[in-house]
Amino acid sequence: MTKSKKLSKRSLMIRNSTAEFLIFTAQTGEQSIEARYQDETIWLTQKLMATLFDVSVPTINEHLKNVYEKGEVDEKATIRKFRIVQIEGERKVSRDVDFYNLDAIVSVGYRVNSVRATQFRQWATQVLREFAIKGYVLDKK
Repeated sequence: MTKSKKLSKRSLMIRNSTAEFLIFTAQTGEQSIEARYQDETIWLTQKLMATLFDVSVPTINEHLKNVYEKGEVDEKATIRKFRIVQIEGERKVSRDVDFYNLDAIVSVGYRVNSVRATQFRQWATQVLREFAIKGYVLDKK
């Protein structure tokens, strides 16, 4: 079986779980990633991006640094702090955590070299292609 056939069988799916969160799941049933959806974009932490692309957090950090240094996306426009509340032992702890929007996620996704990142790029390309075709058909009518 060729690599492209393997990847097509393992492409990413998105299903809407609630109005505020989306869940990204590989069709092979690998770990799912819960993404925050707010203000018409998707938001992920560096840790969630690392899980999505199957790389380390330092790798994501390095790619984000390069994306911002090259001006590919605007750092202030693509980072937002969200308060996360979690249980640690017997107490609730809340922290402000940096989340990165879809522009930053896509920029990193096109830089990362992993099978999961390739799946993400294929999925993103497919979605854009479908949107372009359907949008073109609607505009012609």
